[in-house]
Amino acid sequence: MKASDADILIIPGYTNSGPDHWQSRWQAKLSTARRVEQAEWAKPVRDDWVTRIAEEVNASTRPVVLVAHSLGVPSVIHAIPHFRNKIAGAFFVAPPDVANPGIRPRHLMTFGPYPREPLPFPTITVASRNDPFGTYEHADDIAASWGSLLVDAGESGHINAASGHGPWPEGTMVFAQFLSRLNP
Repeated sequence: MKASDADILIIPGYTNSGPDHWQSRWQAKLSTARRVEQAEWAKPVRDDWVTRIAEEVNASTRPVVLVAHSLGVPSVIHAIPHFRNKIAGAFFVAPPDVANPGIRPRHLMTFGPYPREPLPFPTITVASRNDPFGTYEHADDIAASWGSLLVDAGESGHINAASGHGPWPEGTMVFAQFLSRLNP
């Protein structure tokens, strides 16, 4: 599949992705990409985020490829039962451990726990070995339950602009390879 064959939905996490974040850069470069905007980025409400994602998926006119970072990952997972359109695949990056009582702010726990059923479309989960919001072991566990291919990003922090992942060329290459293997 080529990027032009899909509606690429960029799904940021808590507080959105700023202009230097790899998601914002990808959105600017991919002509068929659009961001799923949330009404409240700083005080996310799970049902509201899930509803917005489902609305954007269901409004799509082509197969959908989801690109979710951080809190966007559990939001997508919880939205799956509400999807009416075809999801070609999903690219998950830095899934937080939203069931961890140590997560801050604490209201992010309302996005957990993750459903653990196998996902009905191909996915890749990219995880860091030193992500402050979720351990690599947690990412490995949930990716295995979903049937998602886990990609080890090494010690990459939260894989965001603050951890030096603005352009993120390695992610671009993994995403391009993932897209090439999807069926429109």
